[in-house]
Amino acid sequence: MATKEFITNDPRLDPVTGELRVIAPGQSFRSVTAKIADIVLTPHTSLGWLLLLAVSGSAATMLLVAVTWLFLKGVGIWAITQPVAWGFAIVNFVWWIGIGHAGTLISAILLLFKQGWRNSINRFAEAMTIFAVVCAGLFPLIHVGRPWLAYWLFPYPNTMNVWPQFRSPLLWDVFAVSTYATISVVFWYVGLVPDFGTMRDRAKSKFAQYIYGMLSLGWRGNVKHWMRYETASLLLAGLATPLVLSVHTVISFDFAVAILPGWHTTIFPPYFVAGAVYSGFAMVLSLAIPLRKVFHLEGLVTDRHIDNMGKVMLATGGIVAYGYGMEVFMAWYSASHWEFFMMWNRMFGPMGWSYWVLISCNIAIPLTTLWVRKWRTNLTFMFVMSLIVNTGMWFERFVIVVTSLYRDFLPSSWGTYRATKWDYMTYAGTFGLFLTLFLLFVRFVPMIPMHEIKMMLPSAKVKTAVEAGD
Repeated sequence: MATKEFITNDPRLDPVTGELRVIAPGQSFRSVTAKIADIVLTPHTSLGWLLLLAVSGSAATMLLVAVTWLFLKGVGIWAITQPVAWGFAIVNFVWWIGIGHAGTLISAILLLFKQGWRNSINRFAEAMTIFAVVCAGLFPLIHVGRPWLAYWLFPYPNTMNVWPQFRSPLLWDVFAVSTYATISVVFWYVGLVPDFGTMRDRAKSKFAQYIYGMLSLGWRGNVKHWMRYETASLLLAGLATPLVLSVHTVISFDFAVAILPGWHTTIFPPYFVAGAVYSGFAMVLSLAIPLRKVFHLEGLVTDRHIDNMGKVMLATGGIVAYGYGMEVFMAWYSASHWEFFMMWNRMFGPMGWSYWVLISCNIAIPLTTLWVRKWRTNLTFMFVMSLIVNTGMWFERFVIVVTSLYRDFLPSSWGTYRATKWDYMTYAGTFGLFLTLFLLFVRFVPMIPMHEIKMMLPSAKVKTAVEAGD
C-alpha cells in the first residue's frame, strides 16, 4: 500500500492532507495572475453581465425617480407619520451600514491577526463595504426633508454663530459614517495599487495601459515600494479596526439615548455591532458564492473560506441571540409597566408577525444548522442561509424602529405603519445602485488581490515521500 508522509511545518497547511488552506494545490504565480487578471482584461463582455447591468441599472433608475418625486412633494409621500416619525428610511440606513461591516472586519482585523484565509475575499468585501455605505448615506440625507441644507450638520464659520448640537447622536452619525467611508475607500485603494501595476503591464490596449498606469501611481514592485505598501496597510488597518466597533455603536446611540421603551437600553452598542458583522458576512456569502461559480474560482475561494464565514456568522448570531434574550429579560426584570407592555406588544401586538420573522431568520434557522460543518460547506445551503439572515436582520431594524414607536405612552396617540409604494421603490432602488456599482467593480477591477494570493504560494509547497508496501 502506498502511503504519503506530509511535512507540514507551515501552520497554513492542513496537518492531515498537507494541502494549503488558502490556495488550492498546484497554483503558481502565473496561473494566479492569469486567472484573476484575465477576468478584467478580456476584450469581450459577457451577455450575462450586460443583462445583469441592465436589470440593476433599471432598479437604480427607479431610485432616481423615487428620490426626484420625494424632492418635489416632500417626505409626506412616505408612510412616516405620528407617532411613527421614523420609517423605512432609518430602517434601511441602519441595515445598509451593517452590511458594510464585514469588509472592514475582513480587511483590517483579520490582517492584524495574520489570518491568511482573508486574502481571497477581502477585495470584494471591501468593495461591498464602500457601495453599502453609499446606499446607506442616501437615507439620512433624504430623510431630513431638505437635503440642500445638509451642510448645516457640519461645523463651519458663519455670521449667525449657529453651531451643530454636538450632544446629539444624529450629529455623531455624520462624523462616524463619513470617517468610516473615508478610511474604507483609502484602505481599498491602497490594496489595489500593486494589482493595478500588474494590470498595466498585462493590458494590450493603450487606453487600458494608460488608465491602469495612472491608477497604479508609478508602482514598480521594488523593495522600497513594498516596504511602504506594507507600512501603509498596517497603519490603515490599525485606524480601521476601531471603526468596526465605533460606527455601529454610534448608530445604536440614535436609539439608546432616547427614553422610549424598546430603545433606552445599554445592550444596544455590542448588540448592534454583532448584528452588523452578522449581516455583513451574510452579504459577503451572497456575493462570494455566485462569483465563485460564475468565474470558476474554486481554487481561490475554497470550501474553507465558506466554512470560516459560516463560523463567524454562528458566533455573531449567538451574540445577537443573547441580545434578544436580554431585551426580554430586562423588560421583565425592570418591573416597568412601559417596558413590559412594549415587549408584549412587540411579540403579540398587531405587528407581532415581524418579530417572529426576525426570530426565525436570525436565531431559529441559522443557530440550529450552522453547527454542522457539512452544511457550512454546502454552497447552496449557505447561499440560501445568507439570504435568510439578511432578511432577518432587516426585520430586526424594522422591529426596533417601528414597533417601538407605533404604540407609545398614551393610547390616544397610538397609530400604525404601512409602507407606501415610494418606500418600497426607494429601498429596491438602493439594491439597483449597489448591484450596478458592484458589477462595474467586477468588470474593471481585479476582484481578488493577486499580490496577496501570490505571497502565500512560496509556503504552499508540500513535500511528500511515497513508500511502497503491503
